[in-house]
Amino acid sequence: MYDVVIIGSGPGGYVGAIRGAQLGMKIAIIEKYKTLGGTCLNVGCIPSKALLDSSEHYHNATERFAEHGIETSTVKINMAQMIKRKNEVVSQTSGGVEFLMKKNKIDVYTGVASFVTKNVIAIESPEGRKEIEGAKVIIATGSKPITPEVFNYDKNRVITSTEALNIDKVPGKMVIIGGGVIGLELGSVFARLGTSVDVVEYMDRILPTMDGDCGKELMRSLKKLGINFYLGHGVTGVKATKTSCTVTVKKKDSEESFDIKADYCLVAIGRRPYTDGLNLSAIGIQTDEKGRIIVDEHLETVVPGVFAIGDVIRGAMLAHKAEEEGILVAEYIAGGKPHIDYNLIPGVVYTWPEVAAVGKTEEELKASGIPYKTGKFPFKALGRARASMDTDGMVKVLAHNDTDEILGVHMVGPRVADVIMEAVALMEFRASAEDMSRISHPHPTYTEAVKEAALAATGNRPLHI
Repeated sequence: MYDVVIIGSGPGGYVGAIRGAQLGMKIAIIEKYKTLGGTCLNVGCIPSKALLDSSEHYHNATERFAEHGIETSTVKINMAQMIKRKNEVVSQTSGGVEFLMKKNKIDVYTGVASFVTKNVIAIESPEGRKEIEGAKVIIATGSKPITPEVFNYDKNRVITSTEALNIDKVPGKMVIIGGGVIGLELGSVFARLGTSVDVVEYMDRILPTMDGDCGKELMRSLKKLGINFYLGHGVTGVKATKTSCTVTVKKKDSEESFDIKADYCLVAIGRRPYTDGLNLSAIGIQTDEKGRIIVDEHLETVVPGVFAIGDVIRGAMLAHKAEEEGILVAEYIAGGKPHIDYNLIPGVVYTWPEVAAVGKTEEELKASGIPYKTGKFPFKALGRARASMDTDGMVKVLAHNDTDEILGVHMVGPRVADVIMEAVALMEFRASAEDMSRISHPHPTYTEAVKEAALAATGNRPLHI
């Protein structure tokens, strides 16, 4: 018998497995697919970032090199090579996880897992059926894209992020349904490569779950790439042929609709918890109205000894959130008392400029009636940003009006996916905006925008505007 059996090898599952092994437990991990790493490593975080970087290099070569005094001959896209490099990055990363499983003496089983009892897991594979037993079980099966029937998802012309990552020719036109993180990241990839991109978003702003100022700043930048936005619009139908598709769009407060013809329609309206085939009902595990497994503060289900983490439970669908939850469960099973502050898990959008945030949004503070003050600073006022020609964006610091404690930090700008960690670290120790403003930041760097925004939040004037 294993001490812990983990179903799913994504960031939550494999990190939880490693931590459990480090704590002396005998671990087994079950993965449906032949490669380890789950959605994130294979068809999500890693391959999308590879294409984002490749497309940014091409965009810089065609649009910005000349201003830097770099003259090039004709720049061409070799899409096949771009996809090949992306696949190599994925293969190396997945292979790294496989190495870590062997290093930590974690047994890996390939096949589809389902519960027989709360301690016995059946594994179906082309080689046949087997059963393994675990004193504890962790469900870490992740999520899948939401694809309503009305969109006629065919994996050919009506696609999700999974298929978009393997398009081998630059499309002439693409319609993206959804103005959230996934849609905007992939939209920016293809817009940089020369595709005409239309984004249809039902809400009145992009990135509707993030601070409103972030959406406004990013949309200004994405429009410069040529991306067209239909905010406050819904999609009533999608029809596809072998070579194209037609998307029918309607404004929320109007009965009139119009068609957009494109090479591809990318459906990016969110993801759903993936628990298909687990046979949860056999052991009495409950799910909520969104299909999420219900867990307590220790991430334990109603069935003692069975835990769930990552995208299959409440909270943001983020790889690093799943990792922290995998660690938490492993340490809890080992007798520890771990804790996660979900308010301090940062979120990032890997467009360019990037978007990063931690803590409360201004909209959340207003709705809660919490007295707050705001400080903002634009990147265009930074010498480092002017030197690199990355002047779009800003840093916004929200602090409690009475105590000056930092409540939220929101950024749009160059390398803010890395810069945000300053805010996360300070907020972990309940620092004030004044604390942030008094830290010496190296010059010239993008981090100076954080100091300046904090100065503004304290009531002092920023130094460089």
